[in-house]
Amino acid sequence: MEIGIDSFATNVLDNGSGTIISGAVAMGQLLDRIERADEVGLDVFGIGEHHRAEFLDSAPAVILAAAAARTKRIRLTSAVTVLSAADPVRVFQEFATLDLIAQGRAEMVVGRGSSIEAFPLFGFDLNDYDALFAEKLDLLLTVRDHEQVRWKGQFRPALTGQGIYPRPMQNPLPIWLGVGGTPASFVRAGTLGLPLMVAIIGGDTHRFRPLVDLYREAGRRAGHAPEQLQVGLHSLGYVAETSEEAIESSFPGYERTFNKRSRERGGPPVSRAAFNAQLGPLGALLIGNPEEVAQKIIRHSEALGGISRVTFQLDVASQPHEKLMHAIDLLGTRVAPLLR
Repeated sequence: MEIGIDSFATNVLDNGSGTIISGAVAMGQLLDRIERADEVGLDVFGIGEHHRAEFLDSAPAVILAAAAARTKRIRLTSAVTVLSAADPVRVFQEFATLDLIAQGRAEMVVGRGSSIEAFPLFGFDLNDYDALFAEKLDLLLTVRDHEQVRWKGQFRPALTGQGIYPRPMQNPLPIWLGVGGTPASFVRAGTLGLPLMVAIIGGDTHRFRPLVDLYREAGRRAGHAPEQLQVGLHSLGYVAETSEEAIESSFPGYERTFNKRSRERGGPPVSRAAFNAQLGPLGALLIGNPEEVAQKIIRHSEALGGISRVTFQLDVASQPHEKLMHAIDLLGTRVAPLLR
């Protein structure tokens, strides 16, 4: 099993206090964390995409390119590229360029995104939410598979044989489909034979098994080999030397993050009881000491019929840089060996 980290390049740290550090400092610290993840043997580091004041990840390929120059082995991916609001040709060119810089270590996780700010920002209509994604995913895969492209769609001018350059070092460039809880998204990934990254940030992880089964059955019906149908798990997490330290230091940031989201979306405030419920054996949060977290990931993998990759979203814990660096050390030296 591969183990990695996803980041939204937040500039809000310091144990949930909401303290904002400068963008230059936050970006430098993020690159230090990616370099450390490479040094301790983690397999993958992902950068999300948002267009909000508290995040610095509106151009993930740029961050990943900077990281590529400072790392040697770790794979570098988006997490996720909001494809519905992007030009697939340009996205492919950016990640093909990244792949050349990283010498074959680039990947993409593409999805529709859980935030909607990119749609009005780039002039797209939310009413076209799914149609935009389906069409743009088709174009992205076409560009990946063909150097000269003939293609016609509804939302973008047609391509009439133009060459798309540069071409990546990897052939094909790995593209994962990032999904939440929509059955149609799981079926689409299986039908296309794309590896699946499932974002589970709440609830009981085992409840996603019917959706994962849908993915595998759709892939089987489409004629894809079982080993091609990889499943990855993205969850919120944090590790410390003791479970008590991990839990108590994570809750303030978790509470601040999800209360802000609840206010924006009209939901109820987050309670400590709800947080604690997610810490149990079936809950989605991967928070605790290294051995407990590793055992929980193994249980999740068994419940989902086997996963090939797990990525931690550490940002929600809102920890200072030094604590995040130590968490990365623990993931690489104590959690990863147990999973492998």
